[in-house]
Amino acid sequence: MYTITVNGRAVTSDSNMKLIDFLRDALRLTGTKNACGSGACGACTVIVDGRASRACVLRLDKLGGKKIVTIEGLGEREREVYEWAFAEAGAVQCGYCIPGMVMSAKCLLDVTPDPSDDEIRRAIRGNVCRCTGYVKIVDAIRLAAGLLRSGQPVPRRSFSGALGEDFHRVDASQKTLGTGVYVDDIDVPGMLHASALRSPHPRARVLSVDASEALRHPDCEAVFTAADVPGNNKIGHLAFISDWDVMIREGDITRYVGDSVALVVSRAKGRLDEIKSLVRVDYEILPPMTSPAEALAPGAPKIHERGNILSHEHLVRGDADSALKNSAHVVSVHYSVPFTEHAFMEPECAIAMPEGCDGLLLWTAGQSIYDEQRECARMLGIEPEKVHVQGKLVGGGFGGKEDMSVQHHAALAAWLLKKPVKVLLTRDESMRIHPKRHAMEMDFTTGCDENGILTAMKAVIVSDTGAYASLGGPVLQRACTHAAGPYNYQNVDIDGTAVYTNNPPAGAFRGFGVSQSAFATESNLNLLAQRVGISPWEIRYRNAVRPGDALPNGQIADDSTALRECLENVRGAYESAKTAGISSFFKNSGVGVGLPDTSRCIISVEGGKAHVRTSAACIGQGLATVTTQMVCEVAGLSPGDVVAEPPDTRRTPNAGTTTASRQTTFTGESTRRVAVMLKEAIGRAGSLSALEGQEFYAEYLGETDPMGSDKEFPKSHIAYGYAATVVELDDDGRVTRVTAAYDIGRVVNPKAAEGQVEGGVAMGLGYALTEDYPLAGSVPQAKYGTLGLLRSTEVPPIEIRFVRGPGALDVACGAKGVGELATIPTAPAVAGAYFALDGKLRARLPMDDTFYRKKKV
Repeated sequence: MYTITVNGRAVTSDSNMKLIDFLRDALRLTGTKNACGSGACGACTVIVDGRASRACVLRLDKLGGKKIVTIEGLGEREREVYEWAFAEAGAVQCGYCIPGMVMSAKCLLDVTPDPSDDEIRRAIRGNVCRCTGYVKIVDAIRLAAGLLRSGQPVPRRSFSGALGEDFHRVDASQKTLGTGVYVDDIDVPGMLHASALRSPHPRARVLSVDASEALRHPDCEAVFTAADVPGNNKIGHLAFISDWDVMIREGDITRYVGDSVALVVSRAKGRLDEIKSLVRVDYEILPPMTSPAEALAPGAPKIHERGNILSHEHLVRGDADSALKNSAHVVSVHYSVPFTEHAFMEPECAIAMPEGCDGLLLWTAGQSIYDEQRECARMLGIEPEKVHVQGKLVGGGFGGKEDMSVQHHAALAAWLLKKPVKVLLTRDESMRIHPKRHAMEMDFTTGCDENGILTAMKAVIVSDTGAYASLGGPVLQRACTHAAGPYNYQNVDIDGTAVYTNNPPAGAFRGFGVSQSAFATESNLNLLAQRVGISPWEIRYRNAVRPGDALPNGQIADDSTALRECLENVRGAYESAKTAGISSFFKNSGVGVGLPDTSRCIISVEGGKAHVRTSAACIGQGLATVTTQMVCEVAGLSPGDVVAEPPDTRRTPNAGTTTASRQTTFTGESTRRVAVMLKEAIGRAGSLSALEGQEFYAEYLGETDPMGSDKEFPKSHIAYGYAATVVELDDDGRVTRVTAAYDIGRVVNPKAAEGQVEGGVAMGLGYALTEDYPLAGSVPQAKYGTLGLLRSTEVPPIEIRFVRGPGALDVACGAKGVGELATIPTAPAVAGAYFALDGKLRARLPMDDTFYRKKKV
């Protein structure tokens, strides 16, 4: 018997267990989040006898007689203060880390009521946030400290909800106080727990799977294999490829260490690993293909039946060879960038259960409920309409939750057993299984004339897409279409190949291939500037695309284009710094390249409120707040009149996947259109309440041209955002400041947009300097604590500025996406800063021989 005090109440447990499990499973105090399970991230922070402690590493036998405070144990005054401060500062995005941040803040403020910013940063150093870059979390804690010291009442602000207002996020309160519901927070009576048994070998033939001993375990409900899949054992994010095995069949060959060979279902969550260890799998171990070079070698075994090349792209405009031959200056460099891990805070989780006589209800935390519906229905061999998917809060995604990870396994087990089933990945499983940012090997050649005017570029890009397709084809396309940069020249020859290997799959990750090619092309510009004798700022400014100019891919820059304005805005920061690097780049909004891309929205009047219904997933970017403000702006409603509903395949129409920085522009436009209808209807009826029971529907289709279009000036994407970033270093090579100017059109919510960019900058700094996902023989080697994620004390001051072009985008009230663009220019700006510091070109990420990472021997 173990007795501890939790939030002032004595509680007991008959068994010794981790504190996190006791709090969440036994006491149902789910505000404390389990993100890493190893004490490395701080999401599970609670206060034990006055000290911030990690609930995921403490066990009850070490806590006898101790007093524990969780987020639920805050006093009413503290709850009000933190709720307001985090909303006011714009500190909440995905929200999964926030209760832990609040507990670390309370621990600090209980002892140090008037802390400096450095003291705040040190206090939350053990808490990882992947979304915000920490800037606004520090702001929120400073605000909370001031209110708690003063004893003043929490300010009450009224909002119009109009575009451009720092309207508090609609989900800020529930995420701050830990009351918001993520999938793993849910418990269903009679719920079973399932987990996949995965191959420890990246390439091996599965000779046999013997579950007989596992089935004799008293807590084992079932063990399923590929033979039990009633529909198609192949699924995939892109339906026309669908090359990812639900489970590897006996006789077939595994493709990476994340491959499932059996699905174990237990009546007791704590017995899953024990039961999995009883399943006997006999393998014939085969040598893996650990790189594209090995996979493309003559005689290499085929990873998939169609071969080891997933896709090939060749983008040609003008005559690059002739232009380079006649250029005054030409540079050619090989660049290498690694796999990197999303490290979103919430591990993947899904719950499935029977619904009606022949349907299935699926609770998920992905990036598109309709993608999940389609793939699970394909696997089960049933009509998609029989799979009812509801999206819960998503604890970060960054592209890493576009593919199936747990949804299909939960659906399969629930369908076969006719019982509710939860599947939850451990952090180690998550890191091994879901797709990563693509590793790429890139050869870039760029030329200019004697005045630094760009003349031509050639590139060869080889992308390691890992074991399965995921979104490797579209990522390669984006790497190619953006490879020449946002500059006004027309001679380009870009050849790209995405290659299957036995490494973990690679797919969507913030930047979507552009982060990789931007690093290469921007670094080449620094070399050319040196040869011409002008500054890196000047070469970019001379070549920056203006409204009416043609981009290298042929698209005419529209009137909203403000790349030159971005560069002008940061010129002072760049030229006044002792040592600085600069990068300017661009990123599309929308899928583009001729592919169908539609968003849909319904507004229904229910209970006197306008219910905004769209399936667009919020993965931290604040989509529900965007749609709320769009309706307030266009229809003239107050925020209290608007309800943004969560994704639900029975209630919300298909708005497409949250990807490609598309939702603000695309779902913003479908919402704007339906809000216009609502406004007109209110004008006729006299009031919102008079429309009770009515529905209004609109959709927006973004029409673009395919790659290889024979048009003189093809439209590759609906819109582009632009940015210029300056990174400053001290004499030791430490990043001391980042200044960034962004053209994202009309800014829906400035504070929220700043937070998106700050988080993207922090992620870009990590990509440049510290983050890595090392493999040995295609087997991942990293743990969460060794990924190189930047902590609060390592992120420098970040100043964000927004600029506008002379015109406006003609959709979504002029708003453009920012999520991916936020990350892209940072790494090349860091590379430029180090080049300015010591004259050494660093052509590999993460960069060696820096303050953060010493030179490899």
